[in-house]
Amino acid sequence: MTDKEEIIDLYRRENQAMVDKDIVTLKQILVPTMQLMHMTGYVQPKNEWLDQIQNGQMKYFSSVEENIKDINIEKNHASLIGQNKVKANIWGSGVATWRLQMKVNFIKVDGKWMISDQVASTY
Repeated sequence: MTDKEEIIDLYRRENQAMVDKDIVTLKQILVPTMQLMHMTGYVQPKNEWLDQIQNGQMKYFSSVEENIKDINIEKNHASLIGQNKVKANIWGSGVATWRLQMKVNFIKVDGKWMISDQVASTY
């Protein structure tokens, strides 16, 4: 698999793991210091996000990919922008489908790509 294919696969694995509440996979593909910046501007540490997925405060029902663009790879760093329609109930806000755009940054650790941080917005 090329670096580009690995990065796209990792992005897709993360989206599926969110829906599946697959915390084991998320722990494997996110660096320990990963942070997620939500649309509200709140920067959430990895462990808090995973805890909230596990306890249902963040419930993802589906994630349908619409577009992957702006893939940039430079040595051991990479990024992409992914656009998915995500059906979720976040912090008790009620079930809604969001047109979620994620800017995802990656880093290669010991020859393996991992997600280093993410920024959420809408499209």
